[in-house]
Amino acid sequence: MCRNIRTLFNFEPPATDDEVHDAALQFVRKLSGFTLPSKANEAAFERAVEQVSAAARTLIHSMTTNAEPKNREVEAERAKARSAVRFGRQV
Repeated sequence: MCRNIRTLFNFEPPATDDEVHDAALQFVRKLSGFTLPSKANEAAFERAVEQVSAAARTLIHSMTTNAEPKNREVEAERAKARSAVRFGRQV
């Protein structure tokens, strides 16, 4: 769906509120089709972002796994390597 929405579950350290908010913002932007809403829709847009953020936090904190938490730095390096292969750039 949105390339900018990243997995936030099972990371060490856990996802921050800012990361959850940013993912919610991207989701609401995708659903609404607007990067920035008009003044008439601004309140509804912000309310949706807050509701999606709350639902995402609830989901992340409610889930369990037996898998080891992922390391952010290792995952970032893997993403860079995938990007290099995809776009033909050197890492």
